[in-house]
Amino acid sequence: MLPIQLKSELFAAYPPQARSLAEAHIALMRQLPISFLPSLLREVIDYDFKFPAEQRAIDKEFALLSSFSESQIQQWFQPFASISLSQKLMELNWVDRPVQFLEQQSAYLWSTHQMDAFRKAATEYGDRLSSAVSTEPLPARRIGIAIVGQGVAAYDGPLFANLRKHGTYFEQVKPDHGVQVLLEAAAARAKAFPVPYGHWYIDGGAPAEHSPLLTSVSYQGLEQARNALLKRVDTQINRPGMGPEELRSSMAPLSPSDLGMNAAGDPVLDRFQVKLLTEGSGTQIFSTTFVQWTAREALRRAQPLTLVARFAARQRQKPMNEMLSASRGTAELDFVGSLVDADMSSYYHWLNQQRLAGADQSGFLAWFEGHGQALAIAPGLPRGTTSKTAIDLEQLLALTVS
Repeated sequence: MLPIQLKSELFAAYPPQARSLAEAHIALMRQLPISFLPSLLREVIDYDFKFPAEQRAIDKEFALLSSFSESQIQQWFQPFASISLSQKLMELNWVDRPVQFLEQQSAYLWSTHQMDAFRKAATEYGDRLSSAVSTEPLPARRIGIAIVGQGVAAYDGPLFANLRKHGTYFEQVKPDHGVQVLLEAAAARAKAFPVPYGHWYIDGGAPAEHSPLLTSVSYQGLEQARNALLKRVDTQINRPGMGPEELRSSMAPLSPSDLGMNAAGDPVLDRFQVKLLTEGSGTQIFSTTFVQWTAREALRRAQPLTLVARFAARQRQKPMNEMLSASRGTAELDFVGSLVDADMSSYYHWLNQQRLAGADQSGFLAWFEGHGQALAIAPGLPRGTTSKTAIDLEQLLALTVS
């Protein structure tokens, strides 16, 4: 089927908001190349389960494209129109299964040496879209907090090496009640700036007591879902022809109910958590990877004003088959290795935060839990310096936020 053949009834299986969105823009979508349109439908089909920031981005994209003349459409999408696809691909049900179509399209583009041209077209489109769509001002400065090293009694190695040139390293931080102080500060921001999904707390273990105003995701809280997914992987991984791509395709359609999640939960957050486990590499078995990936995806998708990421000890490395096994038993924890992982992950956390609007005014705080080392980045703090001044976390966070 070609885009020109689109009809309203073809979107009958879409969730309500997605169906309404697609039906309202059929005339536009009929003008788009088939090499591009399934990428757009991949976002549309999940519209009901996307965060407000994502929905706004989709709405703005449709509004912009709908304002274009036919010649403007042709100008923007000519690079995509130049991509040739096989008849077999075009006969697939790319309306109801855009993700599966895109997987097969990717393989075809590689096999026909068109992937470079497609990537160039996608990059140019993304740049044009970013330039043409307005950015809304933030109600408050964006703040990221990384808490690393839970359970580590002592560590002599250098911490936050990648972050030091961007901020101030503090050597004499008073750690008393540190986690509580940081979570209460996050809750205060959530109360002052009540943005839906705007303030997050991610924990790699059991979450500390925190305000319900914070959107919370934890490794322990998803234990049942993780085990259910690992059992599925364990039963499928040894099937003939089951490689990484086939396994990923088999996990893509899974829903919260497939993993035993509470039907009365938050449908948007629950879908997000399922994708963390089915699309992330290692999120099912390594708590540090889980926190790093969750922070990355929360920033990319929800674009929160506040994000607290607290790392816990992950299991020690073992053969992959043993770690994926449904009968893997009690995991041996690697505390120092987890600190090293979390230290690097805090740098990734800051990098991902810097990709969002307001990056030049954002603040970031990384703290070695229970100890006196911390790194703070903010417009008013000097870069590449070390402070030996005694300071508590509440004062340090105030420097980061101000």
